[in-house]
Amino acid sequence: MPRLGPLPVFIALLCACAAPPAAKDFNTPLAPSSPALLRVLDKNEWPAVRSGWRDREELLPALEASIRWTSRRQSEAFFPIEGIGHAQALASLERFYKLLTESTSAEEFERTFKAEFAAYKSAGWDGRGGGVLFTGYYTPILDGRLASSPEFPEPLYALPEDLVKGSGGTILGRRTATGIENYPTRRTIEASGSLAGRGLELVWLASPLDAFIAHVNGSAFVRLENGELARFGYAGNNGHDYTSLARELVAAGELAADESNLAAIRAWARRHPERVTSFLERNDRFVFFTTIEGNPRGSLNLEVTAGHSLATDKTIFPRGALVFCDARGKGGDGPAQFMLDQDTGGAIRTAGRADIYFGFGDTAEARAGALKAEGQLYYFFLDV
Repeated sequence: MPRLGPLPVFIALLCACAAPPAAKDFNTPLAPSSPALLRVLDKNEWPAVRSGWRDREELLPALEASIRWTSRRQSEAFFPIEGIGHAQALASLERFYKLLTESTSAEEFERTFKAEFAAYKSAGWDGRGGGVLFTGYYTPILDGRLASSPEFPEPLYALPEDLVKGSGGTILGRRTATGIENYPTRRTIEASGSLAGRGLELVWLASPLDAFIAHVNGSAFVRLENGELARFGYAGNNGHDYTSLARELVAAGELAADESNLAAIRAWARRHPERVTSFLERNDRFVFFTTIEGNPRGSLNLEVTAGHSLATDKTIFPRGALVFCDARGKGGDGPAQFMLDQDTGGAIRTAGRADIYFGFGDTAEARAGALKAEGQLYYFFLDV
């Protein structure tokens, strides 16, 4: 990603009274009516799309899932978006599938792809294509039990019957005798015990932090006493905004900004068990779960694919679309490859952020927890 270098001294003297450039804030929302996608006309500025042919076996399951979703009539309601119509979105996915499966070499794939497709860069954190911050999410494997005990006191809850959703899964609030009101925050839910005793407990975990990790990632595989894995996926939330635990710990001086990954958070929690709850309660969002078979599903109700499913702000980006994530910039060795935009980032309300799904287990946790890399996000559609 382009970066500003040192300015010549004489320019610095001339501009001594000017304000310094604004620091990057990747959570900055797009200005009203600003485009989320910026066309990249110079194909020399495209990412290394040839890698798609090399990765085709791993990419095809996610691509097929996006084609299935975009083929459904219900998906038409989410188009047009950013000038992309439904027919164009579907045709783009189908044509990409044919190129992956029928090209005889990486060179042929790249040549045809560049001739037929148009590239669009995310407007990014500054609205001008300045870059995207990539982070990761995953499905944790946590120890738990199907009944509570002193060793496993923290429940994951099913969706309560009084939580009201609108069209598209929007959380409207809690149904009461007098109407719908805001659903309680995490702090209120935990302090009041309002969910307890209603038959909503699905499984019990060892610690508040384990439950919180499940909430943040929106899914969890729970290792039971007999070694079996009970699988739980996202069912909904209480409608409140998400607050990052890592950011709160950094702001409070508990962690250094460059060490605010999951491993560091776990270590902090072991050192300060008496302080964990007070920090967790700063996140008003509370997540509910459901039992699942197979892999967790994203916001399109598609099983997410490790390394090839992306979560973004679905109010500004096309659902199910073909993307290329180049996350090799400042902050680490993130992936540079094609993915499908199949999930919604719970805390993402901007063109400057995206979450990559890494799968489940310890390796996925390590990769997801370590990823915090600047880069570029590209969308590809047939050039019509």
